[in-house]
Amino acid sequence: MEYRRFGDSIICRLDKGEEILQQVEKLAKAEDIKLAEVSALGAVGDFTAGVFDVDEKKYHSNDFKGNFEIVSLAGTINTMDGEFYAHLHMSAGDEKGHVFGGHLNRAVVSATCEMVINVIDGSVDRKFSDEIGLNLLKF
Repeated sequence: MEYRRFGDSIICRLDKGEEILQQVEKLAKAEDIKLAEVSALGAVGDFTAGVFDVDEKKYHSNDFKGNFEIVSLAGTINTMDGEFYAHLHMSAGDEKGHVFGGHLNRAVVSATCEMVINVIDGSVDRKFSDEIGLNLLKF
């Protein structure tokens, strides 16, 4: 991973074999980011995305392997109990244009991933909601 910061924006390149969530955490800790918006595109060869079942209050994960283009990767960096927390969703298309996605659990870059992180001055923590079953933003 290489990146450069321009004021409140960070332009980042992740390289083949790097796992996206691990690199986002590494960058956020290095730059002391407590709140930010994340967007990216690129290519992955192995990823896991989940869909939240509201009735069961749990995620169901799906694993994908092959050649995929990141159609959209979006989300936030913030904190939970004062520690790093990322909430990212990703959609990726296969060679026939079929798109799969959901809550990003892991994704390994197959070629490159270009990411933009817009740092927001402030912090928003998260707290687990028993009612919903998710870690919700706490203001």
